[in-house]
Amino acid sequence: MISVVYHDDLKEVQCDAPLVELASAPYARAPFDRIEWWQGQVQHCDILPLFAVAKQGKDRAVLPLMRKGRRIHALANWYNFRVVPMVSAQADSPALLAALAADLAGKAPHLILSPLPDESGETAQLATALRGAGWLVFVEPCDVNHVLPVAGRSFAEYLATRPGQLRTTLKRKAGKVEVQLTTQFDPALWAEYEAVYAASWKPEEGSPEFLRAFAEAEGAAGRLRMAIARSDGTAIAAQFWTVEAGTAFIHKLAHTRASKPLSPGTTLSAALFEHVIDQDKVLLVDFGTGNDGYKQDWMELARPRYRIEAFRPLWPGNWPLIAKAVLRKLMRRG
Repeated sequence: MISVVYHDDLKEVQCDAPLVELASAPYARAPFDRIEWWQGQVQHCDILPLFAVAKQGKDRAVLPLMRKGRRIHALANWYNFRVVPMVSAQADSPALLAALAADLAGKAPHLILSPLPDESGETAQLATALRGAGWLVFVEPCDVNHVLPVAGRSFAEYLATRPGQLRTTLKRKAGKVEVQLTTQFDPALWAEYEAVYAASWKPEEGSPEFLRAFAEAEGAAGRLRMAIARSDGTAIAAQFWTVEAGTAFIHKLAHTRASKPLSPGTTLSAALFEHVIDQDKVLLVDFGTGNDGYKQDWMELARPRYRIEAFRPLWPGNWPLIAKAVLRKLMRRG
């Protein structure tokens, strides 16, 4: 017997022991799958959460969602590398997802879920469940995720495979900046990161409060990896990574515009790659979303991220949107 419940308050989620276990380390193997990440979004990012939970005995499947008017979106912000349905290890995943898809029809006429991975068939499973429940489903690529499978290499072995220009830059510029790498949250270092970011080419930070709270929590948990590059005592570049369940996640990196001739970002990246490969012994380095050219210098594999848009086809308000989705699909084929 499968039942479906909804929570718009994380206190309710925390009263469900199997769900708490599902959305906590070590079962949750990335920051984006943990209750703490969801709490930060709710607290700092002005969202209306909706946690859709299918229950079958002690098994759970949860879709972290949020409301935006008549639509329901995946619970994701500009810091998410991805969002996935969380399902208990031994559960009947297709049945639980089918129950969620059917029940969501009574909650909203329009779903938008992204960025979704499909390395383990997550996007395909969701699309199948939604179509089986009568939704009209469109699936399209929406982003790219660059990763590095370490494959047992040392940092020196990995570096030897990087493009010649990157290795030359690193050799010429590495001695021109001082690097400080820490695994603990330090308010003074964070202030330097914020100053570097403000003087960089990056757009305005989406939610500085969210990011700082996340960094503090990761530092307390021993997962933070942060590095600052300085020239003449002044911070000119900063990077913020975390390490969890065999993966290093590269969350933020920036350098000041004026420091570009020193290539401090290359030096910082090399220091952090060396740390996570040789000391943390990670299996994978994840550079998040975005198809920036510099990511290709460090990464070896690009994985697509997908967007599912699902409609209740008999709701008249969806008809213009469906027409646009069909047109986009035809244009892609053309």
